[in-house]
Amino acid sequence: MQMPFPSLRLRPGAHRRLRSGHLWVYRDELEHPSAPLAAGDVVRVQAAHGGELGVGFYHPTSKIAVRLLLWNGDADAEFFLRRFERALALRRTFYGQEQVYRLVFGEADFLPGLIVDRYGEYLAVQYLSVGMDRRSDIITETLRQLLPETRGIIAKNDSVLREKEGLPRTEMLLWGSIPERLELTINGLVVYVDLVGGQKTGLYLDQRANYTLVARFAQGRRVLDCFTHQGGFALHCARSGARQVVGVDSSASAIALARQNAERNNLSACCDFVEADVFDYLKAAVARGERWDMVILDPPAFAKSVDHIERALRGYAEINRRALQLLGDGGILVTASCSHYISERMLAETVVTESKRAGCRVRLIARGMQSPCHPIYAPMPETEYLKLLVFEVVRLASP
Repeated sequence: MQMPFPSLRLRPGAHRRLRSGHLWVYRDELEHPSAPLAAGDVVRVQAAHGGELGVGFYHPTSKIAVRLLLWNGDADAEFFLRRFERALALRRTFYGQEQVYRLVFGEADFLPGLIVDRYGEYLAVQYLSVGMDRRSDIITETLRQLLPETRGIIAKNDSVLREKEGLPRTEMLLWGSIPERLELTINGLVVYVDLVGGQKTGLYLDQRANYTLVARFAQGRRVLDCFTHQGGFALHCARSGARQVVGVDSSASAIALARQNAERNNLSACCDFVEADVFDYLKAAVARGERWDMVILDPPAFAKSVDHIERALRGYAEINRRALQLLGDGGILVTASCSHYISERMLAETVVTESKRAGCRVRLIARGMQSPCHPIYAPMPETEYLKLLVFEVVRLASP
């Protein structure tokens, strides 16, 4: 049954992208509303010819004026429960009874502006739209209904994306309690997670599948893991038989947890972690003439908008050039980008260009993407952001 929500009409032709499945209505695609509406209100969207396109959350000033829900009723407990059940079913298909994954990935789970990460009996949520933020109480109660074993829910609302919706950046306990530190198992490794003080929502779960992929190349090698955070790639490489692993990160708290994770998994003998700026560390390593068998580059997003692409590519060029200079013939370069605005092709072309400057050639031997708990909704390229490329370095005599 359709609810009597206020209706907004699109300008002629603006419906085509939405009919293809995209969930965002941009402000310049809408006719001006006839009545004032509040941020987070549910509205009905109609094409210029009057055809129904569904309901969504409205925002009066954001560039994204409406986030469609693919739903005809109100954004109530029934709506959230159905969407959460669908999201959980997908994760259980891949992860079975494991309990560490991203449970809700915004638009890709048809819950635009909502992130939910599951860490066993504890949940970390992010509200990236006013529509979701206004319904925090419903979301909290529905998550508890879905996962009755939950003992605590924390809002990690520190994303800069909230500012675009006029929301403050803050963190707060929503329900229950959160321990100072969690001990969880990921891919067979025990890791400590700081949900309260840690970055993002605790861990970078989008690289989880890539940890296993990359570790397959590590046996017997000296591995340099740059931007290691809490040692995700480093620990997996060490467990897979790397001869030596060094992880570098500028965060003192992340490095401290990485060291504790190595000790907890009996990997301290071959793992070392260094607190340093990666750009400075790589430059100094090249100057010292160091040689590594494998270098992993997993930097934060250098490009957070289209305007940042050129500057970001310079950053990717520098770290990839330095990494290639550290690798001999047969060395392995693992390079990743978590920016939607940097395509896989851009990243690959950057590596090829910098390999010439580093006096070597490269061949692509593997590629990775965001983990299955970060699904890509095909009609929305915005939901695809993480790409990872594995290259072998070739240093052969010129003919």
